[in-house]
Amino acid sequence: MPAIAVEGLRKSYGGVEAVRGLSFEVAEGEVFGLLGPNGAGKTTVVEILEGYRRRDAGRVSVLGVDPAAGGRGLRARVGIMLQECAMPRALSVRELLELYAGYYPRPRPAGEVLELVGLTEKVGARIRTLSGGQQRRLDLALALIGDPELIFLDEPTTGFDPSARRDAWEIVRSIRTLGRTVLLTTHYMDEAQSLADRICVIAGGEVVAEGTPETLGGRQTAAARIRFVLPGGLDLAALPMPARADNGRVVVETATPTRTLHELTAWAVARELELPGLEVLRPSLEDVYLELTRTPA
Repeated sequence: MPAIAVEGLRKSYGGVEAVRGLSFEVAEGEVFGLLGPNGAGKTTVVEILEGYRRRDAGRVSVLGVDPAAGGRGLRARVGIMLQECAMPRALSVRELLELYAGYYPRPRPAGEVLELVGLTEKVGARIRTLSGGQQRRLDLALALIGDPELIFLDEPTTGFDPSARRDAWEIVRSIRTLGRTVLLTTHYMDEAQSLADRICVIAGGEVVAEGTPETLGGRQTAAARIRFVLPGGLDLAALPMPARADNGRVVVETATPTRTLHELTAWAVARELELPGLEVLRPSLEDVYLELTRTPA
């Protein structure tokens, strides 16, 4: 049984259909990235999965339970990290964690969770004294304190500096090694690339692509780009294959990068030329995402 199963999900607000027959599944133990631009319907979908919003049509199963009727039994098995979370600022970090632990039947020890999220040194600090990044770590700790089977991470590294983001990624990876399932929403494509086993992209309330970070949107078969700086005294016509100029660099697009690169470098070696900045690029996950979610003109 999948951890999450969604089939034909629909939700409207007045005359606006925010989610239009959306379907996907999340396997147990995987990190599943749900991506989409603002207004795509992500928040509505996640709130329906969490049991906080009613759907209009379709079937939804979360840990084998309909979230609309799951109640406390389901919530005890789920952890949620919201984009923003208001906290009682006068409490200490430990006091807040112990308060939340009391809501669950089998919570994890507070000290263990604090070590996992890198807040051990702040155990006695008042919440009002925490930095923005430290508060996000505490948000994550609150999502983990109940030892959930399924964790919703909504923009988990917003406000983190680059070092803290990498630390958070390691935390998510450690969650996966425990066999937990993670549904991740993020606007950082490098985060999705690094963490997600599979990605579902939605736009206009519909699924527009689904796959691994490497195969999403046909990324693995898309044309490669060979880029370099043209040696002085030459023009594009001198090259052994068609090319174009782009911001001071030469770009060669090819479906056979190995053969094309061999032909290009053999041409350069025969003329004793160097090709400064030579690199071979496939479309990045961000390139594919932007193409998939581009609004038609």
